[in-house]
Amino acid sequence: MDVVLILLAAGLLSWPLGRYMTAVFAGALHWSDKIFAGPERLILRLLGVDGRAGMNWRQYGLAFIAANLLLGIIAYVLLLSQHLLPLNPDNAGPLSWDLALHTAVSFLTNTNQQHYSGQLQLSFFSQSVVLVTLQFLTPAMGLALALAVLRGMTGGLNAATSKTGEPRNLGNFYQDTLRAFTRVLLPLSVVLALLLGSQGVPSNYQLATEAVLLDAPAEQAQSQKIPQGPVAAMVAIKQLGTNGGGWYGPNSTNPLENPTPFSNALQTIALVLVPMAMLWLMGGMLGRAAAAGGSGTHAGLSVAAGQGFARMSFAVMAVLSLCFVAAAVYSELQPNAAFAGLGATGGNMEGKEVRFGTDLSALWSTLTTQTSNGSVNAMHDSMNPLAGLISRAGMLINAIWGGIGCGLINFIVYIWLAVFIAGLMIGRTPEIFGRKLEKTELSWLGLLLVLPSAVILVLTAITLSVPAWTGNSNPGLHGISQVFYEYTSAFANNGSGFEGLADNTPWWSLSTVLALLLGRYLPLLIPLLIAGRLARKAVTPPGAASLPLQSLTFGVTVVVVILLLNFLSFLPSMVLGPIGEALVDLR
Repeated sequence: MDVVLILLAAGLLSWPLGRYMTAVFAGALHWSDKIFAGPERLILRLLGVDGRAGMNWRQYGLAFIAANLLLGIIAYVLLLSQHLLPLNPDNAGPLSWDLALHTAVSFLTNTNQQHYSGQLQLSFFSQSVVLVTLQFLTPAMGLALALAVLRGMTGGLNAATSKTGEPRNLGNFYQDTLRAFTRVLLPLSVVLALLLGSQGVPSNYQLATEAVLLDAPAEQAQSQKIPQGPVAAMVAIKQLGTNGGGWYGPNSTNPLENPTPFSNALQTIALVLVPMAMLWLMGGMLGRAAAAGGSGTHAGLSVAAGQGFARMSFAVMAVLSLCFVAAAVYSELQPNAAFAGLGATGGNMEGKEVRFGTDLSALWSTLTTQTSNGSVNAMHDSMNPLAGLISRAGMLINAIWGGIGCGLINFIVYIWLAVFIAGLMIGRTPEIFGRKLEKTELSWLGLLLVLPSAVILVLTAITLSVPAWTGNSNPGLHGISQVFYEYTSAFANNGSGFEGLADNTPWWSLSTVLALLLGRYLPLLIPLLIAGRLARKAVTPPGAASLPLQSLTFGVTVVVVILLLNFLSFLPSMVLGPIGEALVDLR
C-alpha cells in the first residue's frame, strides 16, 4: 500500500508542477515575474550575458559547453584546496588529484558518483558550496537543453534567422538555465529542506558530535564522532535535481539523512517529481507551439496532437516503470539465496533498513535508477539477481522518467528511432510533427544507438582483463556485475553502485571520468544538433497517411523499440551477470 500511495502522490503532484513550468518557460508574462524577474536580470547583467538574444543550436550548445568547462575547472581547484578554505571544522585534508577530478566531473555531469565517503573526506565548504551549487546548476542546464530540443522539433520560438538563414529560435541558454534554477529547483528545494528538517535531518554548521558507545565495556569506554552539517539542504536538491550525491557515505540509508518513514516517502516522491512534470511541460509547450503556429512553422502539429503525444509518453514511461517496480518488489520478497539453506524467510533483508523493509527499498532502487538519481536507501549490491537486473536495466534504458532534461531527451531519441522503424514498416519517409528525419539525422541517431554498448562493454572488458584493477569484493558472475554496474552508472549519469568495489584508485577515477563525459555530453548535444536541423526543415501538413504519434499503436511500438534495442545490445552481459547468478541460485 505504501508503494501505491507514494507513486500516486508523485503522479498527482507532477501535473500542477508541469503546468507551472509550462507557464514559466512559455515566454509570456507570468506571476512569477514579480518575484524573480528583477534578480534574474541582475544575475545576467553580472555575468555579462544577454538573456534575450535568441540562439541557434550551435550557439546554444557552445554556451552549454563553455558553462560546463568553467564550472568544472572551478570545482576541481576548490576540491584540491579545500583544506585551505573556510567551513572546515573537522579539518578535512585535500583530495588526491584523481579523486578531485572524478568528484568534480561526477557532479558536473549530474551524476554524483562518489568514490569518497562524504562526511569523512569533504569539508562543509566542499559539500555545501561546491557540490550543492553543481547539484542546482547541472539539472537546470539539462532542463534548458530539453527546452531547446522541444523548440527545435516544432520550428522554434519565432522566424528570426541569422545571416546564413538558419533559425535563431531555440531560446537562450542562460535565461532558460537561470529560470530553471530560480523558479523551479530553488523553491522546491526550500520546501523539501524545511520538511526534512522537521523530521530531524540536520541543518547546521556544528562540529561533529562525540557520542559514548553504550555497549562498550566500562573500563574501555569508546566514543564515536557523528558528523553533522547543512544536510537537509543537500538532501533536498540531491533528490529533486536527480543528483543522488548524499552528505553521508551511506547516503539515505543513514538515519540522519533519512530518519523517518515520512522522510523516506518525501525523498522517494522527490525522485520522480520533476522528471514526471517534464512530460506535462512537453505537452504544454507542444500545445502552445501549435496554437501559436497556425499555418506557419508549426503546421505539422495540432494542439490536441501535442497534448496527446505527452499523454502517450507519460503512459509509456508509467507502464515500464510500474512493471519494473513490481518485478523488483517481488524479487526482494524472496529470501536471499545465500541464506536460503539457513531457513531464512520474510524476504531478502540483507542490506536493507529495518525501518523501511523490502518493499520501500525495492521501490527506491527502481526509481533511483530510472531517474538517473542514484541515491540509495538500501545497498543495491545485496539485492537478489532480478532486482539487480531491474536496477541496471533502468540505467541502460535511461529514459523511464530519466534525469531532469536528459531523460526527456533520451526518450525523444527513442521516439525518433520508433518513427524511423514505423516509417519503414508503412513505406513512408519518417517524420515527426511534419518534419522529415533524413539520412544525416538517422546517422547521428545510429551513433547514439551504439554509444552505450561501446563505452560500457569496452571499459568493462578492459577492467576485467586486469584483475588488479577491478578491486571488486565478489568473485564470479557477481564480480562481473559489480564492474559492469559501475560503468553503467557512470555512463547513465546515475551514480549508484554495487558497493564493495575498491574504486578510489587512479584507474577507476580516470576510466569512469571517460564514461561520465561521454554519457553526459554526446547524448545531450547530438539531439540538440538534430533538433536544430529539424527546425530548418519545411513542414508537411498532416494528412490521412501521417503517423499518429499519440495513438496506442505508436505507444506500443515505442515500448517494443526501447526493450528490444536494449535487450539486443546487452543480452550477453545479462547472461554473464544477473541472469547467470539467478540460474546458479536455482541449482
